[in-house]
Amino acid sequence: MRTPCVAGNWKMHNSVVDSIKLVKELLPGLDKVQSVDSIICPPFTALASVADVIKGSSIHLGAQNLYWVDQGAYTGEISPGMVAEIAEYVILGHSERRAYFYDSDEFVNKKILAALAVGLKPILCVGETLEENETGRTGEVVKRQLTAGLHDVTNQQLEKVIVAYEPVWAIGTGKAATPEGANQVIKEFIRDELVLIGSEELADSISILYGGSVKPDNAMEFFDQPDIDGALVGGASLKADAFIQITEAAG
Repeated sequence: MRTPCVAGNWKMHNSVVDSIKLVKELLPGLDKVQSVDSIICPPFTALASVADVIKGSSIHLGAQNLYWVDQGAYTGEISPGMVAEIAEYVILGHSERRAYFYDSDEFVNKKILAALAVGLKPILCVGETLEENETGRTGEVVKRQLTAGLHDVTNQQLEKVIVAYEPVWAIGTGKAATPEGANQVIKEFIRDELVLIGSEELADSISILYGGSVKPDNAMEFFDQPDIDGALVGGASLKADAFIQITEAAG
């Protein structure tokens, strides 16, 4: 039985003060949903402050990125060890990182391996663009990103990985994939591919999330699908009521 999971990606939003205010609004509602792993991923500047607020609660903390080198002259970057001092999870391979900051499949793989090496739990994002979707390349793209991202990851390490399917054309657009369509991609191109990467037992145990314009009014439709185990939420995670409702729907 896979534990449902809902992760909130705050992206480049919220000052430290705003982040503390939001997480305090989230705490009572999320603490009541014990059957769901709730993860919040604030910007780096707010990680330590948010960590203090959620200490002792059921909320898990994630970062939005890292660099794969332990230390050195890499101005502006954050190492895996630095993240692991504060957070438990880290989002890697997000389409915005791939598009705006040129994170290649190779870079994503290096980050995944570095995160696992320090005990972090990666949330590996995969997903196709609108053009790739319309030209029938969804399976090709998703499988490539998945297999490349998990290259050299052992079966033991794979147990710590969460996969998020985020069709790029649905992120921040208000246009979500259909629940049935998202489930089909997750089943055929992610979970079945995880059988080949690891094993059938592993593939069946790994949580796979859907992301892309998930809101309180459509969340349950996605969570009712057999291979969708939760959501990676963007804009709606910045509103306490909306994120709590989505998490409740996953329970």
